Amino acid sequence: MKIRIAGTVNDSIVDGPGLRFTVFTQGCPHGCPGCHNPETHDFNGGKEADTEAIIGNMLKNPLLSGVTLSGGEPLMQCQPCLEIARAAHQHHLNVWAYTGYTWEYLMQENDQDRIALIREVDVLVDGPFLQAKKSLELDYCGSSNQRLIDVKASLDQGRIVLWHMPVW
Repeated sequence: MKIRIAGTVNDSIVDGPGLRFTVFTQGCPHGCPGCHNPETHDFNGGKEADTEAIIGNMLKNPLLSGVTLSGGEPLMQCQPCLEIARAAHQHHLNVWAYTGYTWEYLMQENDQDRIALIREVDVLVDGPFLQAKKSLELDYCGSSNQRLIDVKASLDQGRIVLWHMPVW
């Protein structure tokens, strides 16, 4: 399946816990001022890639903890992102996704393609980046309005359950 991406990173340590394979999707409707990936906003930018090739590259690294779908806006390309997320889970990798949409908006919108992708995500980092709430003190998000949502617990309980870093 084809996907438009800005690129991938084979060994990210900033897009979730552990060593991660990050897919930067291309195209974003949010245009958040101060975004750290403004080159991903143009829906015609980046390059077209094949999800099988991306999955193949992902599986080359035996040290990965997980896969992160970032952007751009991954929820604008649900089907190819869903394919990547399912492959990650089949290989016992956790899946994180970043979105400029809020959980509340997504649940109310109830777009079935987006819901299918969300159900395949372990942690959803939601909300737009807000320059006025920017903080370098936060783990895995750029502004204090963004939340690290434990998707499975949130869906099971019918309310937002935040993900917290495990204490070892």
